[in-house]
Amino acid sequence: MKALAATKPVTESVPQSQRAETLAKAWEKAEWPHEAPVLRAIAMPSDTNPEGDIFGGWLLSQMDLAAASIAFHRAAGRCATIAIDGMTFISPVFVGDEVSLFAKVVHTGRTSLKVAVEAWRRRRDGEQAHKVTEGVFTFVAIGEDRKPRPLPV
Repeated sequence: MKALAATKPVTESVPQSQRAETLAKAWEKAEWPHEAPVLRAIAMPSDTNPEGDIFGGWLLSQMDLAAASIAFHRAAGRCATIAIDGMTFISPVFVGDEVSLFAKVVHTGRTSLKVAVEAWRRRRDGEQAHKVTEGVFTFVAIGEDRKPRPLPV
């Protein structure tokens, strides 16, 4: 995925009655992927590291789930994650953040495909989104025998 610019700040002092409408407008204007997220999750206290931030492994697993969903669809069946390339943690995720994951196929081979994933966070009580990490996940389509199989054309 191409690098995206920082999000545009949106006022946090919005009357409660206008929050949903304002949030929808803020998301339309935000400089983040405009396709629907593949997955959304709320970061919970059980997902923290000893320092109290969300554990990078939790975020990595959410990204793998999002990438696998796209890979499974493209491969029309079972896939196995075989590599993660260029994983970059940009900023932390905090307890209570809504994490949105965007993914798309960026390369296909005979039996394998690569899926680029971006993770964005938003405070549930806020309107500004921030990209927190990105990476490229490589999958191999596998058959019932768990051996590589060709991707459908």
